[in-house]
Amino acid sequence: MTSESPRISKEGDIERMTIVSTATEQNESITQRAPIPPTQAQEGIGASLASNAAALDVQMREYANGYHFPPKYPIKEQIRMGLVSFWKFYNTGFGFFLTIYSLNVVAWGGMLFLLLCNAAPQMCIVNGTFDCNHIDSPRRIWIETDSQILNALFCVTGFGLAPWRFRDWYYLLRYRLYNDQDALRTLAGVHRGWFRLAGSDQLPVNLGPKNIEEAVGSYDVDCVPLPLETVSDAPPTGIRAPPTKLWKMDFIVYLNVLNTFLQCVLSGFMWALNRYDRPSWSTGLFVCLACIASAIAGIMMGIEGKHVKAIEGVPLDKTDLERLARDKELGIPHYNNIKDKDPEAEKEKERKKREKKWFGRSEKSSLAADNERQAFCA
Repeated sequence: MTSESPRISKEGDIERMTIVSTATEQNESITQRAPIPPTQAQEGIGASLASNAAALDVQMREYANGYHFPPKYPIKEQIRMGLVSFWKFYNTGFGFFLTIYSLNVVAWGGMLFLLLCNAAPQMCIVNGTFDCNHIDSPRRIWIETDSQILNALFCVTGFGLAPWRFRDWYYLLRYRLYNDQDALRTLAGVHRGWFRLAGSDQLPVNLGPKNIEEAVGSYDVDCVPLPLETVSDAPPTGIRAPPTKLWKMDFIVYLNVLNTFLQCVLSGFMWALNRYDRPSWSTGLFVCLACIASAIAGIMMGIEGKHVKAIEGVPLDKTDLERLARDKELGIPHYNNIKDKDPEAEKEKERKKREKKWFGRSEKSSLAADNERQAFCA
């Protein structure tokens, strides 16, 4: 009768007995499959758990609002997404103009480079003689033509952006000479993508262009750009970037103004003097100086903008959210930073690079000392 009791009992009793039996069997199988060695030291277990927890914390860093940086996509997918974004930008009026402008700079600049490298020796023949530096050779004529076209293309940016560059210079001088805080706030609004005012990191994290008018009186006005609508967006991470050093604003504004002045000098040489009277060094010198000034300013703005994004975060689109959810289900890890890379591995790579550089420097110094010793002995 005892062995037949489950058959005559109620279904609920049978289900409970089945669940208990199944759980007991699972516990026994787990114990048999993964036994814990009795001789393992407790310190080793604690150290292992601590290291695993630290690695997990670095890998899966969490912000208070649950924000996660966009995942890093494979190269092919990055190229595809980049092409799609470029096509959308190209279909705008400004995108079409910028694309045509950039292609002209690359094409004429590449042709000038090839001419300077004497890539077409046939263009050096003048009246049956081979002379690449002859003033009337096809090579020199095309170098002049390319230089004039490139100068005209550089004037588009050098003179076209001059009103905005001198506007920034005017506000900067008002702040430096008269300590006009509103002028600096206006500059911060113009360069809201990378510049942060002093004390802006203490603003409420939910403060943005949409609710800035409603929150008047709840913040220090000197920490907010002008006009108020140019305040930076509410940071997705819930953390605001620290204030930007003021010398960086000086650096960028003066380099942009310098680019315009150098373009004026270059245009004066190119338009006031013909190719017979113009000094040969003038074109190359001022083209290089103008390009260097503009490039350094652009690089500085890009670095500062990336630094701000690394702290405040970037908005996530639908594709990013879907990829993060899918990779989480598949167990694919993502580091919660803008590069989606292990910060400890990056630090180790930088340390090895510094050690290698220092080792090479010390090796060169020791080699120089040995050479001096040998020369002294000889």
